[in-house]
Amino acid sequence: MSVFEYIALDEKGNQLKGFIDAPGVAAARQKLREDNIYPVEINQSETKKESALSGALKINLWERVSASQVAVFTRQLSTLLSAGMPLVPSLSILMQQEKNPLLKKTLAQIREQVNEGKTLTDSISEFPRIFPPLYLNMVRAGEASGMINLVLERLADFSENQQTLMSNIKSAMYYPIVMLFIGSIVIFALMTFLVPKITSIFEDMHQTLPLITIILIKVSNFLKSFWWLILILMGAFFAAFRYMTIATEAGRRMCDNTKLKIPVFGQIISKIAIARFCRTLATLLQSGVPLLTAMAIVRNIVNNVVIGDAIQQAARDLEEGKGLSGPLTKSGLFPPLVTEMIAVGEQSGSMEKMLNRVATAYETEAQSNIAMMTSLLGPLMVVFMGLIVGFIVVSILLPIFEMNQLVR
Repeated sequence: MSVFEYIALDEKGNQLKGFIDAPGVAAARQKLREDNIYPVEINQSETKKESALSGALKINLWERVSASQVAVFTRQLSTLLSAGMPLVPSLSILMQQEKNPLLKKTLAQIREQVNEGKTLTDSISEFPRIFPPLYLNMVRAGEASGMINLVLERLADFSENQQTLMSNIKSAMYYPIVMLFIGSIVIFALMTFLVPKITSIFEDMHQTLPLITIILIKVSNFLKSFWWLILILMGAFFAAFRYMTIATEAGRRMCDNTKLKIPVFGQIISKIAIARFCRTLATLLQSGVPLLTAMAIVRNIVNNVVIGDAIQQAARDLEEGKGLSGPLTKSGLFPPLVTEMIAVGEQSGSMEKMLNRVATAYETEAQSNIAMMTSLLGPLMVVFMGLIVGFIVVSILLPIFEMNQLVR
């Protein structure tokens, strides 16, 4: 089927705009008339003149749906369904007010498929770029239990919580990154513009220079002449590093394992992964998703291959009838607090409650550790930049002092 964009009039003569999914223009007109909507103009949304490559580039580069937009849609759909509005009219309302072109087209296709008798789960499963497996499985569980509105509300809460956590982490890292960027530019400007002008005076005097000044001059000349080579080497290094840590399984495993062992940073990464594991697993279980299915989803959510392997092994042990806390303890990647809380949850039947408590505690700890780390990084970076500037100043002043002593 194709997606058509239409301009039409309703029974009261009000102008309507939207999208409709149909095999052809005639079928689209017929569908609109059945809904008491009278089309004025219908155009195919995606022209066939575009090549497959250009279409793919357009979707990948320009048409994107962010996680926050999906969360807003989920919250609004949950509110409409909780108010007693049927699913198809709710999707129609959200489609008409949606401003993102790709999400609007997607909602049009989902609405048409639901209107034809498909379930919401089957409809959204055709758009994995927008609705990940976590979303799909929760909606499936909600439809199976007849509590789709509650599941969507829970899903919206989860998405907003994760976005808030990541936003706080990113905002805490902005300050040291900006400081490093500005400091690097200032030092590069000093070394390539100011230092050559001053040191040229010493070279014209043919004076024997101190070793520290000679080193400064050599570094300055190298940066001034080969700055482009440094940029190329840095770009090649980051490209090779990215390829090794993303494109190859062994490289990614080595990188993730190294991350967990880095002092301070490793603890923060581990706490974020554990918090995400607990929060996601609790949300899935609360929505009625089976434990083994939830474990398979959570493995890909933690964003760490090493921790993901431990979760996969725990899932295998679950299939053999073992508990969850034991395999997680054996992995050595989950602290005793986490495994003991999970064990209590298994024994008391309140697994979701315990997982949410652990997630909240580790999210708070991770944010606190990041705030403390960034508060220390600022002064350390100032001291580091000060040492470099001090090296430049001493290297320039030392020959001047020696010339003054010769004059006396």
